[in-house]
Amino acid sequence: MNVTTRNFLLLSLGLILGVSLTIGHSVFADRETAGSPLPLKELRIFTEVFANIKANYVEPVEDKELLENAIRGMLSGLDPHSAYLDEELYKELQVGTTGEFGGLGIEVGMEDGFVKVIAPIDDTPAQRAGIAAGDLIIRLDDTPVKGLTLREAVDIMRGEPGTQITLTIVREGLDAPFKVTITRAIIKVTSVKHRLLAPGFGYVRITQFQSNTAENLREALAKLKKENDGKPLDGLVLDLRNNPGGVLNAAVEVADAFLEKGLIVYTEGRAPDSEVRFKATPGDVLDGAPVVTLINVGSASASEIVAGALQDHRRAIIMGSRSFGKGSVQTVLPMKDGTALKLTTARYFTPSGRSIQAEGIEPDIRLARVEVSLVEAEDLEPVTEADLKRHLDNGGADVGNAQDPGGEEATSILKEDYQLYEALNLLKGLYLLKGKGH
Repeated sequence: MNVTTRNFLLLSLGLILGVSLTIGHSVFADRETAGSPLPLKELRIFTEVFANIKANYVEPVEDKELLENAIRGMLSGLDPHSAYLDEELYKELQVGTTGEFGGLGIEVGMEDGFVKVIAPIDDTPAQRAGIAAGDLIIRLDDTPVKGLTLREAVDIMRGEPGTQITLTIVREGLDAPFKVTITRAIIKVTSVKHRLLAPGFGYVRITQFQSNTAENLREALAKLKKENDGKPLDGLVLDLRNNPGGVLNAAVEVADAFLEKGLIVYTEGRAPDSEVRFKATPGDVLDGAPVVTLINVGSASASEIVAGALQDHRRAIIMGSRSFGKGSVQTVLPMKDGTALKLTTARYFTPSGRSIQAEGIEPDIRLARVEVSLVEAEDLEPVTEADLKRHLDNGGADVGNAQDPGGEEATSILKEDYQLYEALNLLKGLYLLKGKGH
């Protein structure tokens, strides 16, 4: 089976990136259909409905428009990820992922007729405006979303950089909808970001899985080693929060970077062509140093492949909240007229055989999403043994060089990102348990 790394749908705001396998339409065209007679009764009803619309609808409708709407309806009625791609959409898909596009910077899908935010993209107008995973968009400026297709909603949200759009949003936990005005911009997606959290402990965030993500990951780890005075890392936080997915092969390569052997992911569907198994190759970029992986409800598809593989192989501790649960594979089937079908053809499974479709990855350690406010230091320091008169000394040990185990950097992380702070603490504990602490 030919698995491409470029064929997934990325619009200006993005539909769910997902995991895409591409199969030539001839594979399906050659399949025997003799055992599936045409449903004549239903086809007669279809032609009757078609004729009634042509004869009685208030305005004339072209045959092509009616039939395309019928095709869209067939696919949208299957699941949220199957879709009909007209020529324009199919051309966009064939361009592949460039990492740069215009819009608001959110990955979206449809739920109950409304646009649902899968995840805001880092460093974009949507993220800066406070858009969150799970938000439901019910109005675009003055246009209600109910009744629009996802494509129509996306077209409204698109626009010239510098122009504004007002989104009306329903958020779980809030009593009433609220409005957010966002200025459109050119979105430049940086797939991999990194920094040193503390001496020996690195941080890598993958915002989206693009065709060069695994290569960028290795480059980031090399830079972190250089920043660590050329010493190997003692541990790594891998941040997959609000990562909506992307290219399947990129997810496989990222998981492979941390695994020495074994299965990474496999897919199963009705067609033999949809059954694929991906295995790890020798070599661990961290030489066994501990890894903590952060996920949340905005972690979908390819992110879940990585988290599931690392969790099943006990290569990483998964922290955060349950992931989105998109465990299906979409296949792009080109049609003769230049259009295509994006059809769900398989489910993917973690190495232990778990299907995370509609279930998600359950973290090993759950963390709430909270904001931490630090209490101001008191004027009076607490009394310790060393403050008591005639206290015994410690037998000559040097206590003058004791250092704050947290430090200013840890305090900064705590204020900025509580979950990351907890991940770093766990990472330090795992490192100490390996017997390498000083």
